[in-house]
Amino acid sequence: MLRTLILSFALIAIAPFSALARPVPEGFTELTKRLTPSVVNISTAQTIEIDTDEAPTFPKGSPLERFNDFFGQGNDRDGRVSKSLGSGFVIDREGHIVTNNHVIEDADLIEVTFSNGDTYEAELIGRDPATDIAVLKIDTGKDMPFVSFGDSDKAEVGEWVIAIGNPFGYSGSVAAGIISARNRNISHGSYDDFIQTDVAINRGNSGGPLFNMQGEVIGVNTAILSPTGYSVGISFSVPAELAESVVEQLVEYGETRRGYLGVRPQKVSPTLAKSYGLEETFGALVTAVIADSPADKAGLQKGDLITEIGGELLESSRLLSRKIADAPINKPLEIKYIRKRKERTASVLIERLKEEVTEEEKARREQEESEADRSVNGIYVEALSDEVRAKYRIDSVVKGVRVVRVDKHAEASGKILVGDIIEEVGFEAIDTPKAFEEGVEASKQFDSPVTFLINRGGNYIFYALNVTS
Repeated sequence: MLRTLILSFALIAIAPFSALARPVPEGFTELTKRLTPSVVNISTAQTIEIDTDEAPTFPKGSPLERFNDFFGQGNDRDGRVSKSLGSGFVIDREGHIVTNNHVIEDADLIEVTFSNGDTYEAELIGRDPATDIAVLKIDTGKDMPFVSFGDSDKAEVGEWVIAIGNPFGYSGSVAAGIISARNRNISHGSYDDFIQTDVAINRGNSGGPLFNMQGEVIGVNTAILSPTGYSVGISFSVPAELAESVVEQLVEYGETRRGYLGVRPQKVSPTLAKSYGLEETFGALVTAVIADSPADKAGLQKGDLITEIGGELLESSRLLSRKIADAPINKPLEIKYIRKRKERTASVLIERLKEEVTEEEKARREQEESEADRSVNGIYVEALSDEVRAKYRIDSVVKGVRVVRVDKHAEASGKILVGDIIEEVGFEAIDTPKAFEEGVEASKQFDSPVTFLINRGGNYIFYALNVTS
């Protein structure tokens, strides 16, 4: 009797949890068969101008003759073609294809290949570097298989998802996992709101779709967090809610048309929230108002705490840019804010954001990319920024990169140490982490060790290390 009562109680206690849980899929076979025809591999080509007059020429019959083509000799064009691979997916019968901007940026030729082997040249319709979204178009004269965007706001942490794409050139690869987190900010741009998953996303998956179990696209696979360059189970996708609005504008106008408010926001801390009379922490604190901007014209001031936009609660400061970007242009938008602990309302006429990238901004972005931390063959390095030089007392005349970590199983372990300054790779001077990475990668084509010049506290040491693996 007692055993029966205990069993009955256990069933009653467990039942509510079982009812709420979503079943683990038995497999993804049928879903994969249905979705794969709409996913494409994307290859691009770019002609790089080089000076062939100064390139070396090796005599015919020489073992090095094969390098003539690489250096441009005997080539019918004044450059060589660089190819890249990525993924994408068809979103309508007309053949519009969504991918990442970084997959097709600067390409002279874009080709898409379907799972059945059909290949078409694609036209670039529009691209948006801010969200890393691009739209292509192919003309086949027939209806194309396509997939639809789903509601990414309904996607929950722990939910099963799959990705189909072209990792490392292996077309039609399927990977499954779960949503690990929502609303991630990875300092990628002003509109960061990524879906984080543990799906195996690698190089070549960029621009591919992230599907829910209904076969709807809830994200565009865009970035991974990895010290090795390979999947370690942390990947990020642009949510469908953001991607779809960008895609619609690119298809209609060939460009994005975002709203502009003209304020600089600051994150609201719990202490700040209380000082404004809020019991919970939300909103965005205005630290500056751009002169003659819509915010300035509407009377917003430094120190105002924006709490609502268009009747919706502003949950955090990082969502301000996105909400304003999506607001109708040249139409009034109601914004609620707190000033001196009193709630106020402003009607702001939203203007269009000017998104032209200046040459100075391009140079700044390229410099940031060049100085971003890198790791190659277990050696992790950082740029010699002003902060790094001041912290470690590195003289301004010293050029190179600083070692921040060496894997214990790496070839360099015990030779190159944390704090070392690598000044040369393969007898070539380097001054950024990107140059370090490129120098090591370039050396891998030769079947011989690569030489590193190390500055260790003012003493110079040469090390020859095997980097072919």
